[in-house]
Amino acid sequence: MFGLQIRYLSFFFGIISILSFFNIIYSYYLNLYLNLDTYYLTLFVSIIISVILYKIKFKEIKQSIFDKILTVFFGYIFIPIILAIPFYLSIYNLTFVDSFFEAISGFTSTGFTIFENIKHVDQSLILWRSSTQWVGGLYFLFSIIFLIDIYDENFKKTLTDFISFNSSEISKQALKVLFLYSFLTLGIFIILNLFSIRAFNSLNLAFSIISSGGFLPVNDLSNIIRDNSQIIVLSFLMLFSFLSIFFCFNLFNLKNRNINFFYEDLHLIIYYIFIVSIFFLFFSFNNDFLSNLFSISSSISNIGFSIETDKSNLSFIFLILVIIGGSFFSTSSGLRFIKVYSLFKYSMNQILSFSKPKNIFMNKLIFTKINFDFEEINKYFLTIIVFIISLFLLSTILTISGIDFENSFKLSILTLMNTVNSSIYGIADFDFNNLQFFTKYILILFMIIGRIEMLTILLLLKKFLFKN
Repeated sequence: MFGLQIRYLSFFFGIISILSFFNIIYSYYLNLYLNLDTYYLTLFVSIIISVILYKIKFKEIKQSIFDKILTVFFGYIFIPIILAIPFYLSIYNLTFVDSFFEAISGFTSTGFTIFENIKHVDQSLILWRSSTQWVGGLYFLFSIIFLIDIYDENFKKTLTDFISFNSSEISKQALKVLFLYSFLTLGIFIILNLFSIRAFNSLNLAFSIISSGGFLPVNDLSNIIRDNSQIIVLSFLMLFSFLSIFFCFNLFNLKNRNINFFYEDLHLIIYYIFIVSIFFLFFSFNNDFLSNLFSISSSISNIGFSIETDKSNLSFIFLILVIIGGSFFSTSSGLRFIKVYSLFKYSMNQILSFSKPKNIFMNKLIFTKINFDFEEINKYFLTIIVFIISLFLLSTILTISGIDFENSFKLSILTLMNTVNSSIYGIADFDFNNLQFFTKYILILFMIIGRIEMLTILLLLKKFLFKN
């Protein structure tokens, strides 16, 4: 049961200790002493846990997929508890539930916040809040590698060109993904600085963008964005969490570019251009194309940023983009473009084959030269069904808790897709602070479910409820 899982979690507690140390240095540099002790405690606790987990002796045994799923799920529970320490012990008198909610929201890259006015929050705590997203995005990427066996085998073959899936090389895997993730974060930070966004805001935005999170260092993005060039650059930078990190890295790595490994990402770019073109032709009658471009990038990447423009009339379209999601190996959530597109193509082929049975139709899987794997197609259909059931269940619970049905429905989609609430979805300024105790824990649970997918939860339930 233990072993690889323990090493897997120890790595991320080590990352938390590094982020804690960074916050300590930052606090001393700017003379921010209000919450300094909380970072010392987080540093101490995370180091102790990381060392203990790493030093535990274990037998090398083959890990089942259920053990791995359970490990990932426990990580989404226990890691945020450590991340919640600075919130809970801060000067802002947050309850444990609120602190845990904020940490979970960051770690799952959702972006819901308890704070009503971020303007009055200590800069070091704002940076810590953004850091929870950054480590959460890294955790999500490595979880995909960890749980690769439940995904399409074709993607596993594609990813082997970049990373090993040998359990004995887990440290090398982690360090490689960490390097790519950190490199892209630094790249985003530098680009934002070059476009006259001050360093503190650039750093927080870089953490949010690369992780597909939604936390902002200010109450409103309009306080950061001053001109159209910044809108354009942010719109394209958000694609870093929409596309595979390997594809994004190779955009910088000019010496070793091979597009043959990026069929999915190339199709995603075509999909993005198509959506932008549609909006340009039909929805730019108010001369706000840049605003639409920004909202499209924000939605398809599951970040959810918005600039101060009312998009409530287009909220349904943006919610659909949120549901579709991005690349398989990206930090974006959603159902994933590959699943939606493959199901669409498969369904069209089936319809055509029924209507014209004498004709022969190409039954190829999108992005590859391989025929449809019916087992994978069944998984995709099951994912859609599970999402619908989860959406209905969460919407019902939120409605019963006193939230009107429209907001319950929209909030349920954003929770399951790990996307921050904003004006483009017609649900800006939602008050999470005054939600009922029970409702907060329900949202916490479904934020986790949305991140690791309900399908993995069903596999766990199958293990414990149907042991035979």
